[in-house]
Amino acid sequence: MTVSLFLIEAAGWAGACLILLAYILLSAGKLKGNSPAYQWMNVVGGAGFVINSGYHGAVPSVAINVAWIAIGAFALWRIYKGVKPV
Repeated sequence: MTVSLFLIEAAGWAGACLILLAYILLSAGKLKGNSPAYQWMNVVGGAGFVINSGYHGAVPSVAINVAWIAIGAFALWRIYKGVKPV
């Protein structure tokens, strides 16, 4: 396995772990859905999936994770602007 392929696979696994950990912490009540930590975990995790899925040509996975990143980025924008959740 080349170094670049290793990094692509590592990005995918790290993304999966981050998103799963975010959901576990949310479900356990350790994070709130409107917390920056939760949203950043999802944004970075989604980026890992985009890198891995894009390399492997999994276009539907890339598309859903780009949307996942956009949702997280929008939530972060609202958090940092001080917009209250509805």
